[in-house]
Amino acid sequence: MERVTIFHSNDIHSCFDHWSQMVAHIKKERDDHTLYLELGDHADRSNPITEAMFGKGNIELLNEAKADYVTIGNNEGVTFSKDQLTSLYGEATFPVLLANIVNADGSRLEWAERYVIHTMKNGLKVGMIGLTAPFVHFYELLGWKVLSPIDVLQELLPQLVKKADIVVLMSHLGLKTDEKIANQFMGIDVILGAHTHHVLPSGVTINDTLIAQAGKNGAFLGKVDIQFDRNTKSIYRKEAVLLDVKNQKTDEKTDQLLNRMKEEASLLLSEPVTTLPKSLPVKWQEHTEVGQMLCDAVTEWCGEKVGMLHAGVLLDTLEKGVITKGDIHRICPHPINPCVVTLTGEALEATIKRSLTKELTHLELKGFGFRGKVLGKMLFTGIEIDEEESIFILGQPLIKDHIYRVATLDMYTFGYIFPAIAESENKHYFMPEFLRDVLAWKLKKNWT
Repeated sequence: MERVTIFHSNDIHSCFDHWSQMVAHIKKERDDHTLYLELGDHADRSNPITEAMFGKGNIELLNEAKADYVTIGNNEGVTFSKDQLTSLYGEATFPVLLANIVNADGSRLEWAERYVIHTMKNGLKVGMIGLTAPFVHFYELLGWKVLSPIDVLQELLPQLVKKADIVVLMSHLGLKTDEKIANQFMGIDVILGAHTHHVLPSGVTINDTLIAQAGKNGAFLGKVDIQFDRNTKSIYRKEAVLLDVKNQKTDEKTDQLLNRMKEEASLLLSEPVTTLPKSLPVKWQEHTEVGQMLCDAVTEWCGEKVGMLHAGVLLDTLEKGVITKGDIHRICPHPINPCVVTLTGEALEATIKRSLTKELTHLELKGFGFRGKVLGKMLFTGIEIDEEESIFILGQPLIKDHIYRVATLDMYTFGYIFPAIAESENKHYFMPEFLRDVLAWKLKKNWT
């Protein structure tokens, strides 16, 4: 028997609370039979370190952890500009595996490989391929082209099966897609998953494919043990476990790195943006001046006259005096882009009425780019609602069969928050600027 042990992490989201303990455990258990793979969304620009250093600090941390191979998540893929992502891994001491993103002209990436055949010290060959969530519209707007993960597997998997003893898919596609792949394809021994933040204590096995995923924010370190029988040239046993390393000792070098990067980020984000002559209070369940200003700014940024967003996207008050980049990042940390959606009057009416319900105003949302506490009151530009809940658009009664263009936030286009927006076939995203960039632009415009 020959052993291969794979440590894996996913969806750290720049939450470094337990990162040092995780690295310490990986280093302690390292030997000739181990690999450490990172499955994407390690970088999240809601963290000041990632924001200030445009993700380069995350790469330093992965270098120190001696990551063997990395694939990207949507937070690396669509929250950085094309130039930023192209240069992100320039100092990496590990290869990036990414098979379903190419340049807009169809040419392959210079900073990533589609797959690799890694030869262990015992001679076993581990074939690995990286795939990330196909956020087609976002990648195209940033200058990339997305390939179908299924098509890519149909092309590349036979090559890996032929060349490797063990085949591993590094997936940032989500559990549902991983299960679909396990049902559709033979020959994948292990799928290391990410994106949907599932906690799989002992993994899930489908058609002899073991699927593993380790939650989010570094709550667990994933570990997959594989026993390979050289006589039969097949896997004898494979098992997945999740390790809780929070109470273990930290890694000294990683601690030093984090402390240095916190100081560097603080300095970089101290750059002044404007000076406020007065404080701008933030209240999630009330209409405020700064909340309305942001809603108006998003609407103007998108070139529209009608807009809507929740007050909860602003987390705290802006105090009188000098406002820095760090202040704006602190109160608006979300990796959220402005967008314009086209809705019928009937769909817009349903969306507005849903936005007024307590279910939405008090929703403690997790995900979709939202990094706040609660959605809060819906704020409007160009939309008025009278005491009888009649809706007026630019001073005129809403017409149900009329077509309206509404400036809003991309997080509303992804799922259950506003079904009518999610189902709209006409959406335009404004990238790479985030909501906080629009806020900074408006503050400078008003008080410079």
